[in-house]
Amino acid sequence: MSENKTLILNSQQIHQKINRISYQIYEDNYTEDEIIVVGIANKGYLLATKIVKQLNKIASCKITLAKLTINKNNPIENNGQLDISSEQLNDKVVILVDDVLNTGKALIYGVKYLLDFPIKKISTAVLVDRNHKKYPIGTHYVGLSLSTTLQNHISLEFNKSEITAFLN
Repeated sequence: MSENKTLILNSQQIHQKINRISYQIYEDNYTEDEIIVVGIANKGYLLATKIVKQLNKIASCKITLAKLTINKNNPIENNGQLDISSEQLNDKVVILVDDVLNTGKALIYGVKYLLDFPIKKISTAVLVDRNHKKYPIGTHYVGLSLSTTLQNHISLEFNKSEITAFLN
């Protein structure tokens, strides 16, 4: 992989995208008593924490953050692990968050895992959709849709105070 990086989203642009995604989530779910935001470990969870922080500023309902750990390389072998109890998902709206939608593998296995619970509604959110899906998964909330080559790689870099997105 090449070490040449091209900045595609700076920290301010990412903050704006997170803000917009958060407002869209709340607009679609403003009548709910609680919204559960589930981030796919690791970077999806970091992005989910930013979305929850923004939702807590604008939403009048309870916002719950959860982490879903799945083996992205072999999700069938590892069924996943959620860090909240299954009872907390009963009849709730769930937003599944990942950082970059590349093939759709992590997102579709995340949805598959969550479908084992009696949730009310599930939606998906990603910061960057690369448009190279191998799995039939769509996203409800997208920060940026970007057509790239299969050889390109999108990476998010999380620092203490900022997030940046690079294409390399």
